[in-house]
Amino acid sequence: MANYLVIVESPAKVKTIKKFLGSSYIVDASNGHVRDLPKSQMGIDTENDYEPKYITIRGKGEILAKLRKEVKKADKIYLATDPDREGEAISWHLMKALKLDEMKDKKVYRISFNEITKNAVKSSLKSPREIDMNLVDAQQTRRILDRIVGYSISPLLWEKVKRGLSAGRVQSVALRMICDREDEINAFIPEEYWNLEANLKAEGKKKNLIAKFYGKGKDKKVIRNKEELDQILKDLENVSYVVDDVKKGERVKKAPIPFTTSTLQQEASKVLNFSTQKTMRLAQQLYEGVDVQGHGTVGLITYLRTDSTRVADEADAAAKEYIDKTYGSQYVAKGEKTKKGTGKIQDAHEAIRPTDITLTPVIIKESLSKDLFRLYQLIWKRFTASRMQPAVYETTSIKIKAGDYQFTLSASKLTFDGFMSVYVQEDEKEETNLLFGNLEKGDVLPLDHLDYSQHFTQPPAHYTEASLVKAMEEQGIGRPSTYAPTITTIIARRYVAKENRNLYVTELGDAVNRIMKQCFTSIVDVTFTANLEYLLDKVGDGTVQWKTVVRNFYPDLHEAVEKAEKELETVTIADEVTDEICELCGRNMVVKYGPHGKFLACPGFPECKNTKPYLEKIGVPCPLCGGDVVIKKTKKGRKYYGCSNNPECEFMSWQKPSTEKCPECGSYMVEKGSKLLCSNEHCGHSMNPKEKKEIS
Repeated sequence: MANYLVIVESPAKVKTIKKFLGSSYIVDASNGHVRDLPKSQMGIDTENDYEPKYITIRGKGEILAKLRKEVKKADKIYLATDPDREGEAISWHLMKALKLDEMKDKKVYRISFNEITKNAVKSSLKSPREIDMNLVDAQQTRRILDRIVGYSISPLLWEKVKRGLSAGRVQSVALRMICDREDEINAFIPEEYWNLEANLKAEGKKKNLIAKFYGKGKDKKVIRNKEELDQILKDLENVSYVVDDVKKGERVKKAPIPFTTSTLQQEASKVLNFSTQKTMRLAQQLYEGVDVQGHGTVGLITYLRTDSTRVADEADAAAKEYIDKTYGSQYVAKGEKTKKGTGKIQDAHEAIRPTDITLTPVIIKESLSKDLFRLYQLIWKRFTASRMQPAVYETTSIKIKAGDYQFTLSASKLTFDGFMSVYVQEDEKEETNLLFGNLEKGDVLPLDHLDYSQHFTQPPAHYTEASLVKAMEEQGIGRPSTYAPTITTIIARRYVAKENRNLYVTELGDAVNRIMKQCFTSIVDVTFTANLEYLLDKVGDGTVQWKTVVRNFYPDLHEAVEKAEKELETVTIADEVTDEICELCGRNMVVKYGPHGKFLACPGFPECKNTKPYLEKIGVPCPLCGGDVVIKKTKKGRKYYGCSNNPECEFMSWQKPSTEKCPECGSYMVEKGSKLLCSNEHCGHSMNPKEKKEIS
């Protein structure tokens, strides 16, 4: 019997793929990359035409030894790593590490599949190919450029700013984008304006109609100050409010297009409050395979790193058949929903979609953890909606003449829900107003009263993870695989702080950004970085040689580093001082950062070497002893709330404690979602925070 070896990247895929193949197939995993550039040195021979030096990654020796034994037994070896540049490079590194290219008696193939399903895997085995060296070279180029930037600039930051800092080719641009937004916000000058609304009575209506001020005559006007408002109010005295024009129409809201990596990260952030990193981790699990009751291990979604919205014909047909049976033929879309290419899209993959649309969220809910289910449901609903008809609204727009001024009314009524029967995007949720009945031109609407309010224009919003991903994609910075790690890195390096979803530049991040802008202009230039991404794509399609890109990049960088070493002044970043007193010497302890995050240290080091865990206070006294309630973590990283006087005080809670007392039993309340819940499980009393005033 012939023996075939299939090598994938992760052990999770092994379990999923094994059940599709017969006993003659051995499926094993490389656990990601097996070779990489060394950590102890740059690993790029700049004197020998930028040849990279690859070594076996520490800890991968046993995996490679096991794979070598399996290679000896196999007649054919299939390299089945992920279907992108990174996956292609992993296959190439496996080829080199296992010396497969030197074996004359073995047949070695590269296979790839966009989804881990029986049909996709078996189909790939029928059409194996060779490793695409253009894709490998594109990955190598990115890796080498990133290594050159990191290992050239990071030591300079260590010397001039602070030990432990780093610079990255893409992360430095992302940091600059956040800093530039911060500068816009700081430079913003608010402008005053006023809103004016007319509350009008309508025959047969219990509620007043609210008409908004439009302008004078047919010209739109913004009311800039109180003086302008007072003049308009004076002019409106004793005027009649007469319907001047009534227009009825229809508005069509198009169905959404399927998810790409970027749009999935954005929507998961807005709807589910997931970080980009969490979204990708969960999506990876859904792609690699999950145990589903009655179905075994199933890959539930297609490949998660993609900027294409293309959908396979079979998946499109299956979705429309499902919609026809479930919702009716009137809900089935005509044609395919995709977005037009921008020149930056790599269309090798499909959009992110469920591998089997009949595995509905209801069917798989009991098989998934809460967060896995929520993400799968989002993907399933978005894809299903993309194959459905648009929603249709009946609209009414009314112009009302009031002396020399004009007010407007508008309303809409949903007449066909279309895709909205399945999916409504977070930023498209709207309240549907009732139509105005039979208002006609010439109708007089008696004035009840006028409402007016002062406002000021708002500065640009701080970036969130979702809006930063969107901006990076629009600017051509990074690729689907880099958005999440880029954001994770700048937060982990403490260049950026995340509070209530918003990203804020820290003092450290500002200092690093200023150095990068001063000394390495091209590295943090958005256009330059986008052009590099374009060149990487050209390497990937074989039209540009990878060494040409590196040869044109390195000399200018090297010159800039040498200049910065001579001219750049040292920057001092002060440690954050706390009110925690060192019990050994009496100094106020400062916040330091280690491999496991924040900790407190005495500023008297090295004379005083006292350190303590950093405990974040939440501003609530301990219900047992009155000490400070602080945020703690279990050994597995799960967050909980404990007392700063531990171990003397044993208070702990998985939910955030409140200062409120239960009106029923007197126990402390905890926050659970939008409600307060009694911590006494035998009581179970709950209340809305709004009720607190009534109780106190």
